[in-house]
Amino acid sequence: MSAINLAETAAGLPEAWSSLKLGMVGAACVKVLRMDGLPIEEESHGTAEALLVLDGRLELEVAGMPVSVRAGELFMVAAGTAHAVRPGSRGTLVIVELPEE
Repeated sequence: MSAINLAETAAGLPEAWSSLKLGMVGAACVKVLRMDGLPIEEESHGTAEALLVLDGRLELEVAGMPVSVRAGELFMVAAGTAHAVRPGSRGTLVIVELPEE
């Protein structure tokens, strides 16, 4: 297997917020996506997820509170926590999560 250029991979996706599964680490799925500034509706998951911003900025609302995640920062969303993407989120995001059953 060779190295994956995450920024190039995300930039080549046909749609923003459409993630691409890169592989599995144990039971966890690693995905990359491109953020385009548009908001995403609130959601919650039965398992925790890790959100790693490679470039740009991720603007979240987590449990009703605003959270900004900058390039090079990792934000952990606890299982069952309501979270939404606020307007202005742009760049490349890596998500690590367990598949929902």
